[in-house]
Amino acid sequence: MGSPVVLGIESSCDETGAGLVRGGQLLGQAMTSSMEEHARFGGVVPEIAARAHVHAVRPVIQRALEESGLRLRDIGAVAVAVTVGPGLAGALQVGLAGAKAIAYSLGVPLYGVHHLAGHVAADTLEHGPLPDPCMVLIVSGRHTSLLLVRDLARDPIVHLGDTRDDAAGECFDKVARVFGLPYPGGPAVDRAARDGNPRAVSFPRPLAGSYDFSFSGLKTAAARWAEGHAGRELPLADGAASLQEAVADVLTRKAVAACREHGVGTLVVVGGVAANSRVRSLAVERCRRAGIELRVPPLQLCTDNGAMIAAVGDLLVRAGAEPAPLDLSIDPSAPLEYAALHPATSPAGALR
Repeated sequence: MGSPVVLGIESSCDETGAGLVRGGQLLGQAMTSSMEEHARFGGVVPEIAARAHVHAVRPVIQRALEESGLRLRDIGAVAVAVTVGPGLAGALQVGLAGAKAIAYSLGVPLYGVHHLAGHVAADTLEHGPLPDPCMVLIVSGRHTSLLLVRDLARDPIVHLGDTRDDAAGECFDKVARVFGLPYPGGPAVDRAARDGNPRAVSFPRPLAGSYDFSFSGLKTAAARWAEGHAGRELPLADGAASLQEAVADVLTRKAVAACREHGVGTLVVVGGVAANSRVRSLAVERCRRAGIELRVPPLQLCTDNGAMIAAVGDLLVRAGAEPAPLDLSIDPSAPLEYAALHPATSPAGALR
């Protein structure tokens, strides 16, 4: 008998996503975002996000099923493979409630999934199984981490470096506001940087001697540079290009250095900021020079989506991982230690 179809539900922030995966193959997915409702506030409002998920989760699941040509009763495991954390508490609760209802009504297993493990697994839907080991750089709106990954479904994830203050995505969002650019800041900075000189402004490269990440100082430096042009026209393109270059330089330099130090031949770059054009191009350039294979998911799999959560659930099902109990709870600040988030993921009880 073949692998079961796994439904994944993502609701950690402002995107409601559903995806269907079987045996490592993406069958269908759908996503909607409440981003426009948050834009006038300059950031995500948790209550607005949670209410948007309530309205969106059922239609999104239905659209994913229609795209895959499946019916709800065709689902054999619910990974539902649902995001349990980290994320906004109210938003996570909506996705988990929907996942529990489906798992209970169909009589299928439920798996609680770590959101960041989902970003890692997203690459498998495009490029196949992850090499063991591989280096993973996660760059998103709230997280920047450098990880040594072996078997994502079975092994603990080794953290080489993590965010100390502002993540790369937060830096883009906050500086974009100072620059007068719209929310979300990452795409806005990327667009503004197209006609700019990336060497026009010498912005700092924080924590050069560490694998940890700190973008608070870079954010402050960019804000002060903008304030220094008060009363004059801001050379926006140059500022955006220089900011983007500093972020891309820090991310890719540390990732390639970590690959070399640990003898790892593959770098996987995932998360929303992996969609940034300069991060992608500089990663390509530096990996080529270092003889490192670079894997970056397509743009639609970089941002939050249900397919990535289904991908983790699919890996857990195929690895024989114990499902979660139906009293599974959310963990809004869950550390990334294992791909699954429930008691069965302890080292002694992770697998049957």
